[in-house]
Amino acid sequence: MHEGTAARQDPSLARNTSIVVRQLRGPLEVAHEPLPEPGPRQVRIRVEAAGVSQADITIRNGMYPTSAPLPFTLGYDAVGRIDKLGSEVKHLREGQRVAAIVVRGAYTQYLCWDAEDVTPVPEGVEPSKAVCLLLNYLTAYQMLHRVAQVKGGEKVLVTSAAGGVGTALLQLGRLQGLEMYGTASTGKLELVRSLGATPIDYTREDFARRMRELVPGGVDVALDAIGGTNFNRAYSTLKRGGHFVAYGFTSAMNSPFWGRVDTFARYGWLMMKPDGRKATFYGIMFWKRDHPDWFREDLTALLELHRQGKLEPVVAGTLPLTEASRALEMLDTGKVQGKLVLDCTR
Repeated sequence: MHEGTAARQDPSLARNTSIVVRQLRGPLEVAHEPLPEPGPRQVRIRVEAAGVSQADITIRNGMYPTSAPLPFTLGYDAVGRIDKLGSEVKHLREGQRVAAIVVRGAYTQYLCWDAEDVTPVPEGVEPSKAVCLLLNYLTAYQMLHRVAQVKGGEKVLVTSAAGGVGTALLQLGRLQGLEMYGTASTGKLELVRSLGATPIDYTREDFARRMRELVPGGVDVALDAIGGTNFNRAYSTLKRGGHFVAYGFTSAMNSPFWGRVDTFARYGWLMMKPDGRKATFYGIMFWKRDHPDWFREDLTALLELHRQGKLEPVVAGTLPLTEASRALEMLDTGKVQGKLVLDCTR
């Protein structure tokens, strides 16, 4: 008997498995709790896939811009089928597949979420592919189109180009007709090349110097997720009038306090630098809060591009929900190519 069916017949028969953080930087716990019940304007989602992201590591380490009381369930984004409707929800139906960005709470079998904040997923789209389009591809799409407002033929540098957001940027850039350059370690250069970009091995050469050789006049846009000294180096590759977009601070992960101070100080300096170039910080949770309509619109566009075969997310691997700790350890090594996904049905 399906767990959702069992829950409707007798709620005591069903339990919800979640991955819980009880102590920042501590071990993850596999918890088994009663099934959650949706509020009047919520839906309960039987989660099929949850994305594994750098943001999850940041949240687990207590370094995210917003905090949550302990304990909390980890997981930024989820795709699954609606299992139960709240009493006031009329525009959705049970069994419908939807996607949601929840920031915390996706590493679970069942999730209750605001019905107005989910996006329908077309039938035929695999959950593991759809969940890649949430955090990673939405971030990439909005940085290119909403922030930098790129135009075909422009030159764009992407650092960490073989990661989840990096591969999304390269694919979307190719669709837009951009001239893409991507930094990666030696073993990931072929992936970057296969996605239509010129690869640069940052482990063997100074990528900023190499970019100035490849594009003497400077690039139109540079996007960086690393932070720290990488901000200055990526910024230096811009032409006058170019746009630098920062969207992460992975270099600060091992220094909870000073890493953040250093990163934000460097970024703030770039924003005030009067040299004809522009710097913007993109944080998906802030943009989602301020422009919720953009998220539904942009995710719908991405899902349609995937359905048409124009966009193929790079799934690095799929692990069972209960192996979330191993997935985060794999991601933290820096060797993952593409996006790791948790299968929340097993």
